[in-house]
Formats: sequence, C-alpha cells, structure tokens
Amino acid sequence: MKSNKILSVREQIADVLRSDIISGELEPNTKLNEQQLAERFGTSRGPIRDVLIKLTKEGLLVSKDNVGSSVSSPLTPELQKLSIDIRRKIEEYAVKHLENNISDEDLAQMDAIIDKMQEHFDKEEFTELTKTDIEFHKYFVGLAGGEDLTNLWYPVVLRMRMNYQRIRNSQTLVDEHRHIVDALRKNDSKLAISGIRKNIK
Repeated sequence: MKSNKILSVREQIADVLRSDIISGELEPNTKLNEQQLAERFGTSRGPIRDVLIKLTKEGLLVSKDNVGSSVSSPLTPELQKLSIDIRRKIEEYAVKHLENNISDEDLAQMDAIIDKMQEHFDKEEFTELTKTDIEFHKYFVGLAGGEDLTNLWYPVVLRMRMNYQRIRNSQTLVDEHRHIVDALRKNDSKLAISGIRKNIK
C-alpha cells in the first residue's frame, strides 16, 4: 500500500500546481513567476524551478528561454482525438499484459482507489476526483509496464485532463472504473478493453 508515503516539498508543490492547472484555476497561457511561487509556498526558488521543469515534462507547462514558464493551452480537437487513441492503445496493452497476471492485493488497491473516487464525487471535489481517476489508471499502467510505460502514458493523460468537464455530472464515471477492475478480476482482457474504450473519451 503506497497511500501513506510522505511527499517531499517538491512533490507537494507540484501536486498543488497540478490541481490548479487541471481545475482551470490557473488558466491556459498564464505566466508563472518563480519569485511569486517561492513566496506562496514559503520556499526558495530552487525547488520551484525543479517543479516547473517537472510539470513541463508532464506537458502541463511550456517553458521558453528568457520568457519562463506558462500554462499549456488546451489541445486542439484533432490532437485531443489523437491523444485519446494513444491513451487507449497504451491502456489496452496494459490490461492484455495483466490478464492472468494480477494479484488479489493489486485488485484490492484498485478497489480502494475507486472508493476514494466515489468519496470525492459524493463531496463534489471534482479536481481531487480527476486526480484520483488518473491515479487509478496510472496504477495499472505501472503494474503492467513499469516506469517505461508510465512515462509514455502520463503526459498524454495530464494534457487531456486540463479543465476536464465530463467528471462533474456523471456517476457513470466511477462505475466505469469498477467494470474495469471486475473484468481484471475475471482475467477477461476483452471485457477490460471494452471498459477502457467506454471510459476514455
């Protein structure tokens, strides 16, 4: 169980800024000022610089020499569609790899993440729900392909999720994740793939 790990200062700052970007609180093309962020988080500029580099690698920020970092603009409809295709391919690969290859402990961990999603949904904590949704998919992608597969997958997902609206009105969203875990529990990758195709859109 990884849920009790202590986050470093850099990870905590990255998590807050990720939330601000995903929720739309930090709007596309907003310039980020290192000094202001250092003051906001009560830290020096070093950790802030590291976080901005990390979020740029994740696709949430764009960094330009002499201009600094700003929030990425949302994907065009064509690129959003391409991202959906890429993400589905990676997750379909992951569930095929996990067929007959997943432990009860892993399934229990995924159930626990879905319970957390339900809790955030019930409390209308939509940004936290989005992040927990990402955590769910990241868990089984990492399980199937380790860091290599996760590093291919993660920037695609985060960029797709900027100011993501579907989550606000759909209990179905939480249920879709239960269907994916149920299919993995039955070692039925075809059913899991069908669940992923319904979920990623």
